[in-house]
Amino acid sequence: MSVVGAILVLGAFVGNQVGRLSRRSKSYNLANVVGSGLLAYIAVVERQLGFILLEVVWGLVSLYALFRPAAEEA
Repeated sequence: MSVVGAILVLGAFVGNQVGRLSRRSKSYNLANVVGSGLLAYIAVVERQLGFILLEVVWGLVSLYALFRPAAEEA
């Protein structure tokens, strides 16, 4: 499960860096939300506090970007 989460987060990152995914696209932010959610779950199970902090914040910021009002995208 951690490999799937990492692939989603890294895939979004690479897609953005090579110009294939916009950081404002739904697919970019959805991949980040799902990937960080999987990684956060694993961090909680393994009691990895730093990893929990990283993945929870990453997921919350991605959720905000995924659902922000269209007026804020300009």
